[in-house]
Amino acid sequence: MRYYSLNQQAPPVDFQAASIAGQAPDGGLYFPEQIPKFSKELLHNLNTIPRAELAFEVIRPYVGDAIPDDVLRGICAETVAFEFPLVPVTSQIAALELFHGPTLAFKDVGARFMSRCLGYFSRQQTAPVTVLVATSGDTGGAVADGFLGVEGVEVVILYPSGKVSPLQELQLTTLGQNITALEVRGNFDDCQRLVKQAFLDPRVTSHRQLTSANSINVARWLPQQFYYCFALQQWEQPAPPVVAVPSGNFGNICAGLMAHASGLPIGHFVAACNANSAVADYLRTGTFEARQAIATLSNAMDVGNPSNFGRILELFGKRHADISRLVSGAVVSDADTTATIGRVHQETGYLLDPHGAVALWALEQYLSEHPTEHGIFLETAHPVKFPEVVEPVIGTTVPVPVAVQGLLSRTKQSVLLEPSYEALQEFLLR
Repeated sequence: MRYYSLNQQAPPVDFQAASIAGQAPDGGLYFPEQIPKFSKELLHNLNTIPRAELAFEVIRPYVGDAIPDDVLRGICAETVAFEFPLVPVTSQIAALELFHGPTLAFKDVGARFMSRCLGYFSRQQTAPVTVLVATSGDTGGAVADGFLGVEGVEVVILYPSGKVSPLQELQLTTLGQNITALEVRGNFDDCQRLVKQAFLDPRVTSHRQLTSANSINVARWLPQQFYYCFALQQWEQPAPPVVAVPSGNFGNICAGLMAHASGLPIGHFVAACNANSAVADYLRTGTFEARQAIATLSNAMDVGNPSNFGRILELFGKRHADISRLVSGAVVSDADTTATIGRVHQETGYLLDPHGAVALWALEQYLSEHPTEHGIFLETAHPVKFPEVVEPVIGTTVPVPVAVQGLLSRTKQSVLLEPSYEALQEFLLR
């Protein structure tokens, strides 16, 4: 498999080169030259294929010859070595829980896959690799956990000061070793802008071999197709589901659309957005306008200019009519988010995090207009990561899972950074 830049000003590369570079030298995102098709046998036997084997079959065409099959099978097995249950919430709706990994967030899958790929590639590298990543919440913790102790890899994480939850902050600032957290006095868009500038700065790229672990990186983005395959493994309705995805940087839903293009039977997608509604507005009007990020209760989705939207456009040949036929947009307020958490907990006992609540509200609205259909929403993080939002609504504390109890006694270690590129450049040139 070869990958080309969406900016069309860089030569195509293989999976290894795309994973190590993160972004093409012309500043564009990498996109595969072909979309593989799932075999009829795979689709027919979907609910009986072991999870790790299914992940291997999905990702193998994208990796090509860059990693031997036996190594890739091992990487896939480690990547998906936890549960992905499809949990009924109502008679019409189920939650795909993606928070059973080590950092209680869906991004564990992409981070674990990418870290293990880079660990394999680093054996062939003479110079260390610096993973430079911006996070609006869960990416930082997942990347920190996935890359902790990986030889030949240093991780630098930029996150917006005061705009991630306390547990999220502990997950990305307390590990030490090869992990450094830069606390930026700004928002996520500032963090993402600084990271993009660094990748285009020859002074920095000649000093460090940079790669990114955001969903701009193909090794982080493409494994997210696994979620949708695991959901369909457990789907018992005769008709394909409507799938609602909490959407911020749009890597997750874009991966779902790739799986659909490969033949996975999904009837419709709902891009569930908070007040950061640039893509939802595009789906409605056909016009895209990047904006400044707005802070909301579903902070991991606070992205005003989503990077992966360009990949969605590419997948559909920039045809708005084709995109909007398969994907609907929804804009969900903070008030509707908290009301959904409270109502669903009271009526069903199911406890949502703010991002899952956004997706469920959006799915409910879609199904109210399509009452014969059934749907799945992606519950992307454990509610314990957002106690300041969830606990006042339900009137009680959220139990802390054993997996993260040890974090609560650790001390935060971060480097404060102004939202100027000069400040980041100075740090990276050390």
